[in-house]
Amino acid sequence: MPSPNLSPAPPRLIRFNKPYGVLSQFTPEGRWRGLKDFIALPGVYVAGRLDADSEGLLLLTSDGPLQARISDPRFKMLKTYWVQVEGEPSDSAMAALRGGVLLNDGPTRPANAERMDAPPGLWEREPPVRVRKAIPTFWIALGIREGRNRQVRRMTAAVGHPTLRLIRSSIGPYALDGMAQGVWRETAELADAG
Repeated sequence: MPSPNLSPAPPRLIRFNKPYGVLSQFTPEGRWRGLKDFIALPGVYVAGRLDADSEGLLLLTSDGPLQARISDPRFKMLKTYWVQVEGEPSDSAMAALRGGVLLNDGPTRPANAERMDAPPGLWEREPPVRVRKAIPTFWIALGIREGRNRQVRRMTAAVGHPTLRLIRSSIGPYALDGMAQGVWRETAELADAG
């Protein structure tokens, strides 16, 4: 008897609020944990990277073309970060971020950069951020459309405000939307990420 035609499984898209100290891969490495400690789903792969010492939105998908659109800088998908920096950024520092910062590998594209209050519902980080009592910290919402190695950290350092904590809040149409740290959710509909 011939086997019935089975339609392929629909593409999956997972939003994960990645904690500090977790790699953007399933396998742990050295002192860093892997995604397998949080997500046990076959057939999904990371779309884009987030450093182990950064937190926030990480996307995983079973859809190869979507993975490419999210990961490839050619598509210039907006990625927004909540950045806690050392010191109060001046108007000129904010203007520099908006206009593009010269890094050792060339100038960055213009960015969206605004001062912000601490993100609502912000979870505690383990380990806690080290702060100096004599130097205040401030938050910036920074949106970029490129993805160089440690780019956000290098940008804030270039304008005189080292990054203390970095949380990705959104990638294109996908956002944390109040998810707790270490939690993943499947997105019911794939938005047009192009």
